[in-house]
Amino acid sequence: MRASLVVRGGTVVEAGWSARADVFVAGGVVVALTEPGTPAPSGTVEIDAGGALVMPGGVDPHCHVGFTSGDFTSLDDHARCTTAAVFGGTTTIVDFAIPRPGQTPADVAYAQRAKASQGLCDSALHACVVEWDATVPAQLAALVADGMPTVKMFTTYRGETMANEDTILRTMTVLRDLGGLVVIHCEADHIIGDAQERCAASGRIGAEHMAATRPELAETASVAEVLAIAESLRAPVYFVHQSTAEAVELVAAARRRGVAAFTESVAHHLVLDDGLYGGPVPERFVCCPPLRPRGVVDALARHLFTGEITTIGSDHCCYDVAQKESRRSDVRVMPNGLPGVETRLPVIFSEFVAGRGLPATRFVELTAAGPARTNGLYPRKGTLMPGADADIAIWDPSARWTVTSGDLHMATDYTPYEGMTLTGRPRTVLVGGRVVVHDGVLADPAPRGRHIAAGPITLTPSLL
Repeated sequence: MRASLVVRGGTVVEAGWSARADVFVAGGVVVALTEPGTPAPSGTVEIDAGGALVMPGGVDPHCHVGFTSGDFTSLDDHARCTTAAVFGGTTTIVDFAIPRPGQTPADVAYAQRAKASQGLCDSALHACVVEWDATVPAQLAALVADGMPTVKMFTTYRGETMANEDTILRTMTVLRDLGGLVVIHCEADHIIGDAQERCAASGRIGAEHMAATRPELAETASVAEVLAIAESLRAPVYFVHQSTAEAVELVAAARRRGVAAFTESVAHHLVLDDGLYGGPVPERFVCCPPLRPRGVVDALARHLFTGEITTIGSDHCCYDVAQKESRRSDVRVMPNGLPGVETRLPVIFSEFVAGRGLPATRFVELTAAGPARTNGLYPRKGTLMPGADADIAIWDPSARWTVTSGDLHMATDYTPYEGMTLTGRPRTVLVGGRVVVHDGVLADPAPRGRHIAAGPITLTPSLL
């Protein structure tokens, strides 16, 4: 058997099974999973994974790299974002190409795709449609043909990225026939606008009042409307950062009716709650949708165990404290979003695998295999079966450590998880068979990132 590297002594964890096995790698891909102790060819590099979990590198389906919204641009680029990603065990990110006024979806997507080579790991890309015109179908056809079949849409942020119902319907129709997928941020803008007007009129529009300005009802109302469009078209749809159990259950009910509809949740909605808006630095937790009450958070998290949540992303937006503080008195104009590409996997592993007994196989499904499937990247990504890219996270499940922003690698000076003590973290991370991180040190800083062309999205309601 040809091999350049073998990972020995660990427990391989896939989405559907786990077992002791050795992982053989050649040419940057996995070539075999074998019984422990299988002899390797002379000269093969051996990595000791004794006592560790050997998992496919994480696939983060929701990363905003160098993202501009309103007056603010997040502070990272592909080099910084992917450096942070690999330290956290993520080896593929899915970025966004969101047009500004006057830009076309295709032009922005091709420009953003070209930046992938700056990364330490691979990336895929969501395009975005804001307004419909006669050129959009041809643009979508070109994007799908070039490996960008997922298209982000928003039902909020009027005047910036919000798409109306007709644009959503038309885009879904075209993508359905091309093998693409609408990826959608659902919050009903008219409900949010009314809530914000009432909050502003009573002097409650600062960061500490964030939760009241974007109510849960805005999310569920929008999800119901978009599900109706998808069901009428028999088109697939993927809902990003769902923050309530009610929203997740609407999608699950549609899936039982035969709609190919899927739920992403994100780490901060599964762990943090709106009590942080009552603390000394509420602006650091402003995100859309906002953090929810503890009971809502716990109800949402239960769906990690029921199987109703398809993926976990980070919704990484790398703003710093100065940006957050500059407009903290008015959430309508301050930057929304939290840094999280590096902390997604450790926080979820600690809270749910180590803390609540979520099977490690389900962790891999939610953070690697599921994101790869829903984004047309599987089985190249999200698995360690032979033929997959050798993106490997060797995980110490018992490591205890405290999160501090100074020890992280994101292009910001804070983390929403500051001071949390976590259990479990990656000790060695391989990208394409190369050791990139080992024992907390960047072992290979060379930017060898690639844009990964996604295949057609062939999702069915029985995806999971």
